[in-house]
Amino acid sequence: MGKAVNDLLCHLDTHKSMGLDGIHPRVLRELAEELAKPHSIIGQQSCLTGEVPDNWRLANVTPIYKKGRKEDLGN
Repeated sequence: MGKAVNDLLCHLDTHKSMGLDGIHPRVLRELAEELAKPHSIIGQQSCLTGEVPDNWRLANVTPIYKKGRKEDLGN
């Protein structure tokens, strides 16, 4: 699993904005080898216990209007 996490970190888009953790994707990408093992351990523990860390459940979602009526929630 560490290799898979390393591969994911190495392929992060560095042009994206940072997440709620305040860490820029470029930093995660550059530290992929060092971060892969701890992240995979957390992921494995999460699978074994069936619990996900609370801060992994957070997201900052901004709706973007594209076309049609702005009042239509399906847009």
